[in-house]
Amino acid sequence: MKKKLINYLKEKPTEYAPSSKKFWDDEHISKFMLKAHLSPDEEGASRKHDFIEKSVEWITSLGENRSNRKLLDLGCGPGIYAEKFYNKGFDVTGIDFSKRSIEYAVDSAAKKNMKIKYKYMNYLEIDYDAEFDIAVLIYCDLGVLSPDDRKIFLKKIYKALKPGGILILDVFIENFYEKFQEKTEITYENSGFWSDEPYSCIQRNSIYRESMVSLEQYIIITENQCECYNIWNHIFNKNSIRKELEMGGFSGFKFFNNVAGEKESKDNSTLCIYAEKI
Repeated sequence: MKKKLINYLKEKPTEYAPSSKKFWDDEHISKFMLKAHLSPDEEGASRKHDFIEKSVEWITSLGENRSNRKLLDLGCGPGIYAEKFYNKGFDVTGIDFSKRSIEYAVDSAAKKNMKIKYKYMNYLEIDYDAEFDIAVLIYCDLGVLSPDDRKIFLKKIYKALKPGGILILDVFIENFYEKFQEKTEITYENSGFWSDEPYSCIQRNSIYRESMVSLEQYIIITENQCECYNIWNHIFNKNSIRKELEMGGFSGFKFFNNVAGEKESKDNSTLCIYAEKI
């Protein structure tokens, strides 16, 4: 364990170095992730639920003229957006790589007699062909992916959409750096988010300015384990996200402050993109 810790600490990780473990499927951590998703006033995993209502209303308005409103919810979590889209008349498919979240979503839909299709899988592995009118990827998840994985993702989404279909996603932009602090912080907990055992957490926030990448690194040390969780994010601007989407085949771009369709402003830290498959 000492050797692992030294290896984690001795140098700054290379960009998009993987975590030592998939925290979203960890038996303990996933309980806290689910709780954060379902809390209406937290933004730790999903956005606040009053904002989600506004977001669903806006996205629904984009599909009003479509006769067959099939929607693909990527990174759907426990189905908060998916259920609201279903209630708006969409035929919804939700994809997520957290088994606990998908199990919750399936159970919730069954209790409410909602015919939502959920799949526990990595959305980089989907293989749909001209099946959906709208695809959504919400909460800046695109930037979590490495450049190569972003290319794979956009090609798969382009293929999954019908001609004339639309993709709605959001990304962090440069104002994000104003709130993101580079730091090293050490804390101790008897139990908490990262483990039900006593643990120490070494959090290191880093910015890779040349490539516009940020890292939140959490090194978790218990009596018998040492794990390292790397949470990456690419920081875009309007030109860089447009370029990546164009390389994926998309066009017809429109830009907004957020996924509630608010007009762009200079002081915002996110950018929402509407893109079309022509």
